[in-house]
Amino acid sequence: MPLKTYWLEHAWLGNHVEPGVALEVSEDGRIAGLASGVHAPPRGAEALRGLTLPGLANAHSHAFHRALRSLVQVGSGTFWTWREFMYQVAQKLTPDTYFALARAVYAEMALAGITNVGEFHYLHHAPGGTPYADPNAMGEALIEAAAAAGIRITLLDTAYLSAGFGQEPNAHQRRFSDGTADAWAERVSALRPREHALIGAAVHSVRAVPADQLATVARWADEQRAPLHVHLSEQTAENEACQAAHGCTPTELLAEHGVLGTRTTGVHNTHLTDLDIGLLGGTGTGTCMCPTTERDLADGIGPARRLQQAGSPLSLGSDSHAVIDLLEEARAMELNERLSSRTRGHWTANALLTAATADGHAALGLPDAGRLERGALADFTTIALDSVRTAGPLPRLGAETAVFAASAADVRHTVVGGRHLVRDGVHTLVPDVPAALAESIAAVRG
Repeated sequence: MPLKTYWLEHAWLGNHVEPGVALEVSEDGRIAGLASGVHAPPRGAEALRGLTLPGLANAHSHAFHRALRSLVQVGSGTFWTWREFMYQVAQKLTPDTYFALARAVYAEMALAGITNVGEFHYLHHAPGGTPYADPNAMGEALIEAAAAAGIRITLLDTAYLSAGFGQEPNAHQRRFSDGTADAWAERVSALRPREHALIGAAVHSVRAVPADQLATVARWADEQRAPLHVHLSEQTAENEACQAAHGCTPTELLAEHGVLGTRTTGVHNTHLTDLDIGLLGGTGTGTCMCPTTERDLADGIGPARRLQQAGSPLSLGSDSHAVIDLLEEARAMELNERLSSRTRGHWTANALLTAATADGHAALGLPDAGRLERGALADFTTIALDSVRTAGPLPRLGAETAVFAASAADVRHTVVGGRHLVRDGVHTLVPDVPAALAESIAAVRG
């Protein structure tokens, strides 16, 4: 017998919108059954009016960057001046304040329809680099914050060992570093997955992990069969420094040391050569695009279409949280490509939603999420079709409406593991998310 039944007024089933779907949830939080042609809510079913999508996957997050929103918009600057503001916030975080901030940020994600976050986590130790009594106190704070906000997390514990090619970590970066990749692997091995949490790995960048230690991180991920993510060619300065140090591009360096592969995702992948694109696509290495951050930091427009055509699966992330809106990330990927190419229609709405759902979850180690089908995790979100942004189009155009008109503000319901987490736009575990954000950000801005 199903534990619970939801009636979906309209449901996106991967390639079309189906009206009147009854979705049954099993005791283990999975979809036990789907029935279409159900024109009214069955007795005892909970009605979700609007368009229901699989839960959205935020494949790249730095939770503490949420405290920088608006602050870094004063005046002008570059990625590198933005980074100085980031360091200032990072220095003020403790396990307790990070838990409070991340809980609020993950609750904001739930309100935006996100059911799973990939947290690219490199803030490991106390200021100055001294480990906490529990060396994983900061990572544990993030895992517990996700539980308190009701969403899933893949903690992408990040190796960050160097300030640049051959340079020791600076004063700000010491709390990021374990000293060596072997010490990183020893620490991360003590983390344990939970029902709502997976443990993955990350190479911060080729700047931050010496070439002779890249293989250690890749080997750990391979042995654990864990996702492995890496910031890749986000800045032209990174490419130039890598050429000067190693005589090759960052992508070539990662390929040489065994980092690329089907469980690996390159984040940004902005400034690539033809050879780079061939290496990433040929190895099945994924690409996580973060368009709202990439445009906010003036990073550039990455070759997402060419990467996908070469064989690199696409996912999406909100990265620095200039905004938290996966629908906007999906829309921006297409619109950026239009600006770059001066042609329209590079992806269908269905393809963009797939990047925001199934392919994003797969990049985070959850291939059984991101689909409304029997056996998948019962994680889904419902978007209003009667807001000032979404009213008017026919329901059968729901995918197009979601991607090209809707925003996170149109999310009405979010369900994780069959549990109704956001109901009518209100978070059931964190009732006043704006207050939680304001209080936690004030605590770290000082």
